[in-house]
Amino acid sequence: MSCRVRRIHTLTDADIEGLAAVLFDCVEGGASVGFMQPYTLGQALGWWRGLAADVESGRRALLVAEDEHGIVGTVHLVLAMPDNQPHRADLCKMLVMRRARKQGVGAALMDAAEREARSLGKTLLVLDTASAEAERLYARMGWTRLGVVPGFALLPEGGLCDTTYFYRELV
Repeated sequence: MSCRVRRIHTLTDADIEGLAAVLFDCVEGGASVGFMQPYTLGQALGWWRGLAADVESGRRALLVAEDEHGIVGTVHLVLAMPDNQPHRADLCKMLVMRRARKQGVGAALMDAAEREARSLGKTLLVLDTASAEAERLYARMGWTRLGVVPGFALLPEGGLCDTTYFYRELV
């Protein structure tokens, strides 16, 4: 799949709709990304609208992957860190629509996020995941696995899931 990755500095209504569709698809597919089922498209729209101020202020760097039909994936860097951690960012909400998975979209988003972090002077990234598929991607891309926290969160349909932490030094 051919996709283009870009950073969004200001969320338009069309961006919010595209991002909400990605989030909704992922939660419906069982992704443990902080939301419980039943989950509505309206909830997804509200979540992205709530993030708009952080994106516009630069507290978060939001990246999207697009194909000819629109947004198919996203990831963002949380840049607002405590005073003693100006060198790092949290990478979160790495989401790819089910129809676009295993086509290089996740890798393209991760590459773009690392480049963006470097351009912002970040030297350390941290992330967590509850997905074995995502774990394989992160390991393949050179991230270091720290360990697993058992029963860390709930799956969207209920039931506990483990979370694995990774980090990446950007040199």
